[in-house]
Amino acid sequence: MRADVEYSPVGEGLGMSEFWLYVWMRRVAVIAAHVIAVGLTVLISILSRPGTSLFSWHPVCMSIAYILCLTEGILLFCPEGTPFCFKARKGKVRLHWFIQALVILAAATGVGFMVASKNVSERPHLATWHSLLGVGTLAATVLQAACGICLLFPKLLKLSPPRLKLYHATCGLVVYLLATVTVVSAMFSDWFQATVKGVVWYAFLLLPLFPALVIMNQITNAYLPRKKITT
Repeated sequence: MRADVEYSPVGEGLGMSEFWLYVWMRRVAVIAAHVIAVGLTVLISILSRPGTSLFSWHPVCMSIAYILCLTEGILLFCPEGTPFCFKARKGKVRLHWFIQALVILAAATGVGFMVASKNVSERPHLATWHSLLGVGTLAATVLQAACGICLLFPKLLKLSPPRLKLYHATCGLVVYLLATVTVVSAMFSDWFQATVKGVVWYAFLLLPLFPALVIMNQITNAYLPRKKITT
């Protein structure tokens, strides 16, 4: 006897008018998440003035990794509003692998610049909540990548591919939420508060939360258990 989990389709139980309104709202939200990811990355890169110091490359690399690439790597599988909607599933998976590799590469580079900057200035490492959250996020990212590799060898783990995909998606959501908290904590740093002030600071504080809500909705809609069927 085996229990399999069936997952609820998006918009189930809605009338036609409500369904299309729901789809339209999701499409607008996903497009807004794309715009925020790109726009916030560009703005942080401009504010950082890359090249002026070793530290200036840290926010650039980290925003590229976790605000842009991680967001796009997950939204890649969203059927509404993704620029890669014309790609086949196999192509999307390959592109997802490439983007996630960029996440790890950019994040590792950003950490390298931060370590070098603190060594030069002789400042202590891991002295703030942001730095501790950053290390935790980077470690979770590497573990999530390892989980993704497990999808290539499901028989070795004696788990069904659908269940592995569920675990991978759930862990991915945890990593993204952790990354969002880390990004938000960076806006409380002395550097950011000295660079951005007033109402604009509150706008920066809230912007990363919207893509997180969109991604949370995407993953829960795709993997939310509806009922169990026993065969």
